[in-house]
Amino acid sequence: MEYESVVPQLPLTGERTVPGIVEENYWFRRHEAAYLALRPYCVDAFVLEAGCGEGYGADLLARDAVGVLGLDYDALTLAHVAKAYPRVHTTRANLAALPVGTSTVDVVANFQVIEHLWDQEGFLRECLRVLRPGSRLLITTPNRITFSPGRDTPLNPFHTRELAPAEMAELLRRAGFELEYLAGLRHGPRLAALDAEFGGSLIDAQVAVALSGAPWPEELRDAVASVAATDFSISDRDLDSSLDIVAVAVRP
Repeated sequence: MEYESVVPQLPLTGERTVPGIVEENYWFRRHEAAYLALRPYCVDAFVLEAGCGEGYGADLLARDAVGVLGLDYDALTLAHVAKAYPRVHTTRANLAALPVGTSTVDVVANFQVIEHLWDQEGFLRECLRVLRPGSRLLITTPNRITFSPGRDTPLNPFHTRELAPAEMAELLRRAGFELEYLAGLRHGPRLAALDAEFGGSLIDAQVAVALSGAPWPEELRDAVASVAATDFSISDRDLDSSLDIVAVAVRP
């Protein structure tokens, strides 16, 4: 699925993923895979995306939804979303207090955002408040066990707290949700082959180049450019070894 726009790209900050940049393509497609997997929950629904970032995901969901409201705190980001994705409505907001009424939303989408929040429980209670009874929260986040292995604090300086699958499940239940689905996103066969080709980890190969500041080797750049959303798989097996946690929770 392609994302083409005449609107200039947002600058890379390390905090958000931007489509259309070859060196970012792995991370973009990894995020896109989750949007595509959870998109059916948004058909004919009013969707609130809490933390819409660059806007490509909100736009994807808007293709099937009745409407999508994208929230972000950064004014520059929201101006970009409004220009690049006109079918997405935008509002500047702090996710600690969602700017919609109680029981007014069919779906809350929160993709790769909760790890950035200081009050994760408070945010989830806000999600519970705005959802109609029987409606769903769709959430993805990096798996702490594989993203920052062996650490109590995240490697990513923009993350405040990363979660393991069991921690994600417990956090949702404490906020008052019923957990409908808990799964993990991981590399499919083609990416597993690329892992082997690049010394055991395509991710580590990318990080090493980024940290070194050296030019990207042509073979690595070509491999990253070739990654598609379909190269990732999502299943409920062996959650602790997954790259990202994928959860669907229901407001009772």
